[in-house]
Amino acid sequence: MKSGAFILDNTVMDLLLDTICVVDAHGRFMALSAACEQLLGYRADELIGRTMIELVLEEDRPRTLQAAREIMAGAPLPCFENRYVRKDGQIVHVMWSARWSEEHQVRIAVARDITARKRSEERQAATFALSEAAHFAENLPDLLQRVREIIHGLLPDSELHVALPDNDSGLLQLALPCATPAEASQLLADAQQLLAGQPPPAHASHRLAIPLQGSSGNLGVLLLQGQRSTLSYQAVDRQLLHYLATQLVAFIERQQMLTRLQLMAQFDPLTGLPNRALLFDRLHTALERARRERHLLGLLFIDLDNFKQINDSLGHKAGDLLLQQVAQRLQGCMRQSDTVARLAGDEFVVLLEDLGSASHALRAAEKIRLALNAPFTLEQLPQQVLPSIGGALYPLHAQEATQLLQQADTAMYAAKRAGGNRIQLASAHGAMPGQDGLPG
Repeated sequence: MKSGAFILDNTVMDLLLDTICVVDAHGRFMALSAACEQLLGYRADELIGRTMIELVLEEDRPRTLQAAREIMAGAPLPCFENRYVRKDGQIVHVMWSARWSEEHQVRIAVARDITARKRSEERQAATFALSEAAHFAENLPDLLQRVREIIHGLLPDSELHVALPDNDSGLLQLALPCATPAEASQLLADAQQLLAGQPPPAHASHRLAIPLQGSSGNLGVLLLQGQRSTLSYQAVDRQLLHYLATQLVAFIERQQMLTRLQLMAQFDPLTGLPNRALLFDRLHTALERARRERHLLGLLFIDLDNFKQINDSLGHKAGDLLLQQVAQRLQGCMRQSDTVARLAGDEFVVLLEDLGSASHALRAAEKIRLALNAPFTLEQLPQQVLPSIGGALYPLHAQEATQLLQQADTAMYAAKRAGGNRIQLASAHGAMPGQDGLPG
């Protein structure tokens, strides 16, 4: 026993595997066993005279002081758990049993290091929390913030970072805030080094990097940064990071699949234009806005007069290429607020919002007609496509989405019957051949 304890035999105390210590009424160390030195990382002469509460983790101090008061009041305290900060900065979990000696005016405590058990329990809880977060998250930014909080709760001296490729440049960028630009640069360098297949520097034991390896390639890098250069990550830390990586990869790939399915459900796979479903969705929204704000709204229905001839003579591959080029020209004619959609085959629809008058719709239609009259290059030969364009306006020609599209469709067929390569506006009773037609 160290430094003159008077209650227990010195030799017996030092033989015990569990920690034993004696503190006075003010909570100052009076005596401690060899196991106590090993537990806290201090020599006996560094602890004698110091208050025990100094070594308790700050957030555990209030309940530790309350427990000490209860013991001194005569209540024995078996199996009290709290955390201490060792000399090397590591946190240890301790289970105490303590009793107050009124005769000697000291508190006698027997303690056991339960850090390994606690770490195991905490890791199990963290593993479950990570899985739950990945399952219920609605978007990636929220998920990354949540898993950072979970990891920080388990490893308070560590900060989680995620490097993901930028959508445009493909360069890695940190998806979570970083303390300093220098730290961000170091983390990105670590990530690039990992992806290049290079081992981490020998002195970087306080940093961990795990690739986010998806089924179709690398999705990024998971990084764990220790706040102290003396921190050394263990195999269990790497295992946890690997588990988190699998959860993030599964979430990212699931989101990518949902995005692809959404695109397939709303966009034409050949041209990339909105399909019928998305057109009607936008048309319903635009009509509600037009009613509310009393604006004019227009639909242009476009059909390519000689598409079948080109498709039959040059083949479907050339026909598909033509449709893609038509889509590009249509998009180039329109405002960013307008919608260009492909319904089917060689049929396209343009939704024009916030029109000043019917003449604005006619000018937009004429712009389209001229753009499509310019020759296309197919199989290194010029090919001309002539459009028939029908137009319908809200509220002049129809009040609802389906009726408005039908009016524009009817007007388009009227333009086609009148010789094609012309623009035809609907009337309040449906478009008639030659009515409001603008021939090419």
